[in-house]
Amino acid sequence: MAEDRQDDTKRPYRVLSLDGGGTRGIYTAAFLDRLLDQHARRTGRGPLDLGLGFDLIVGTSTGAIVGCAAAVGVPMVQVVRLYREHGRAIFPHRITGRASVLHRAFAGRRYVREGDKALRQALTEVLGTTTMIDVYRDRGISLSIPAVRMSNHKAWVFKKTPRSGVRDDNYPLVDVCLATSAAPIYRSLAEIDEPNGSGVKQVFADGGLWANNPIMVGLTDALTVAAPDQPIEIFSLGTCPRPEGEHVTGDAAHRSMMEWRFGADVAPLGIAAQEFAYDNMARLLANAMSQCGRQVRRVRFPNREVPAGMMPFLGLDDARDEAMDRLVAQAHTDADLTRSNCDDPRNGEGAMIRALLDDLPDAAGQAHPSPAYAAN
Repeated sequence: MAEDRQDDTKRPYRVLSLDGGGTRGIYTAAFLDRLLDQHARRTGRGPLDLGLGFDLIVGTSTGAIVGCAAAVGVPMVQVVRLYREHGRAIFPHRITGRASVLHRAFAGRRYVREGDKALRQALTEVLGTTTMIDVYRDRGISLSIPAVRMSNHKAWVFKKTPRSGVRDDNYPLVDVCLATSAAPIYRSLAEIDEPNGSGVKQVFADGGLWANNPIMVGLTDALTVAAPDQPIEIFSLGTCPRPEGEHVTGDAAHRSMMEWRFGADVAPLGIAAQEFAYDNMARLLANAMSQCGRQVRRVRFPNREVPAGMMPFLGLDDARDEAMDRLVAQAHTDADLTRSNCDDPRNGEGAMIRALLDDLPDAAGQAHPSPAYAAN
């Protein structure tokens, strides 16, 4: 199947890029679930297979969990359920004010150990024993998952593409997801077995330390793998980013460990900065390459500011039922807006998303011709 898709250069080479963001991954899954369900019902089709719409899926941290689930054909509604049912066990202690920071300083090791066990169990329920090569061989989908290897503190990408070789073929997706989501402070480092019979263990930290928005990873691999004359389309999805920014004056500029909540406030800052920087780098590079004759298009969604009322529910470790409910509701609102863009013939990004949805096969693996849209 992988070879068949690689030879089909008339269709765009499509990339799905999914950001990290802790428990905000429920937003990503709910957005995709809503968008696919709306399209299936409006066109009179059954459930759609999201993963088979893409040649390459890149995801960091929680984005890798959603992306790997799509790669193996797990419905997004099941991924939403994973966050709802296991979120509190994965993040058993939410870092809020200074008191929680001090408590975490003394009891944190117990919480991250419990969370590590809970995450492995939740991932195993969804991904089973599937490996990187299984996805590529059986579903024709390439994967690129950023992490950091602790033995040399260097960026690492778990990768299976037509050009990647065999190094990562036998890594189970569960281990890959544990590695890319091992966020310092919030979770344990991931100690996983090298899968080639060496008996050696490697330790990894969260890929969000360098590629929380992995769009540049996806663009690089797409340029490496796609045929020279094949158009590239990248669909990039965030995790309901916080309405960031702060007015800093006077003594507030002299913050130290306590004011940064022992580092807990650094992660959201890094996520926001990377999201903006990498998306704009990808946009400028795609435009430059298109001017040189290589067609590269990208769409980033959601593409509007998050309401300020969402701020209390956007912590990376906030697994409260209320936070889950608000994230899902916001995801549905944003998906409905995206759906409206698909119906606007003047909206180029909407047309790009609509073409993707039309090309998705159903969950049984049988593709349908692109249908005419039903009336509202």
